[in-house]
Amino acid sequence: MVAAAVILPLSVSAPAEAGSLDDVFAKVLVAKVKGENVKKHLDALQAIATANGGNRAAGTPGYNASRDYVAKKLRAAGYKVTLDPINFVESWSENTPPVLAQTSPTPKTYTPGTDFVTFEPSPAGDVTAQVQGVDLVLPPTPTPTSTSGCETSDFNGFVAGRIALIQRGTCPFATKVLNAGRAGASGIIIFNEGQPGRTDPFPLNIGEWRAGIPMVFSSFAVGNELATAPGATVRLKVDSNLVLGTNHNVIAESRHGNPGNVVMIGAHLDSVPEGPGINDNGSGTAAILETALQMRHFPVKNKMRFAFWAAEEIGLLGSDQYVAKLSQAEQDKIRLYLNFDMVASPNYAYKLYDGDDSDATGAPAGPPGSAQIEKQLERFFDRRNLGHVGTDFDGRSDYGPFIAVGIPSGGIFTGAEGLKTPAEAALFGGTAGVAYDVCYHLACDTITNVNLTALDVNSDAIADSAARYAFNTRDIPVNALAPSARVAPKATVGSGAR
Repeated sequence: MVAAAVILPLSVSAPAEAGSLDDVFAKVLVAKVKGENVKKHLDALQAIATANGGNRAAGTPGYNASRDYVAKKLRAAGYKVTLDPINFVESWSENTPPVLAQTSPTPKTYTPGTDFVTFEPSPAGDVTAQVQGVDLVLPPTPTPTSTSGCETSDFNGFVAGRIALIQRGTCPFATKVLNAGRAGASGIIIFNEGQPGRTDPFPLNIGEWRAGIPMVFSSFAVGNELATAPGATVRLKVDSNLVLGTNHNVIAESRHGNPGNVVMIGAHLDSVPEGPGINDNGSGTAAILETALQMRHFPVKNKMRFAFWAAEEIGLLGSDQYVAKLSQAEQDKIRLYLNFDMVASPNYAYKLYDGDDSDATGAPAGPPGSAQIEKQLERFFDRRNLGHVGTDFDGRSDYGPFIAVGIPSGGIFTGAEGLKTPAEAALFGGTAGVAYDVCYHLACDTITNVNLTALDVNSDAIADSAARYAFNTRDIPVNALAPSARVAPKATVGSGAR
């Protein structure tokens, strides 16, 4: 079948309807990507976890062995494989308690642990500067609505060198921290939003250090006091030890295809420390790995790039740092990004990222082209008479950094800790009122924690889209988002409460 497909006249411009070149190759690839072969990769990842302390988390031998397994398979298949280094927090500790003190207009020292806490893993720093509020909602609304610091535009007019005073709400703390750092803040104070139950500080690890400046989380009372004190100046000090480690993304690129028109497909390779992560996200890893292996002989028109992300579970670090390192020209070459994270949940639903925001839930629509990706995936399930529902573009996985820079994105998700609805149980089977994956982020996320039907169907859906986009991206607009309009990801796994 593949040999016959290879000799098709690629120079002929084929129509987009069924029978076109991309349609032919999609049928070939779907037939070649078999569920039992995807399952073999899951078995291998389980064996790796079992041999390495029961997990494949960032910074562990289990992750390194997973990386090497994937890279070896892809190299043998003829891909150009790069081990792309990324940093993560290896350890963090405080030497002495943090300091937060108003020096003017009314000198006052705040109490660590009661009035404020250090954000782990804050870098060390000692700064005295004027605070500047960032898009604050004071007094707070009856229910959480603050978007303070969630977008780069919130920092328009921010004076570099000041301490950013930011209100909790909507997006993760890590997003606010990154935006403040990019705006030139010398320190960061995020204060609780102010509604009942959202007034006091609490310790948490936001997984983010790259702003390179001291950062604390204060009570609403402290934040409100600083926000309403004219020209308030504070001293902010964090005395900490921050040690960074290195992991690697695995990036595999086809030898052929237009390098100016890249189709990128990704899944995170790491697990949480608590377990082997076979559904989360061995399932996505195995499905895109088998898809890449089976399309290795395809004479693709567009450059295919498969990414296996490191350190997703501690803040999308692999994908975020990868995108951050791309030049504007390199970003613009990526025509679209497909993300597959948890595609075999035991109590599954076929959830497609809501690229057009037709569900009118949560985050807005993805960048132009995301709606077309959603429709492409819908067509696959419709052809098989399989139900599907939307899932919010909430940024909880590695598409977040891509949509933040305007790259059209989409993908499939079968559910995590959320509860399956009665309507979904009627559509997909399974049990309403029970989590899609009761072993989400637990030790029981083993080889027995995958639904093989969902794994098989979603592997076919991945193969179908990969093959189609390998030859035809005409429906996907070129990224036209101006750099000044770009925003940080709206959410980040591991980045703490919102």
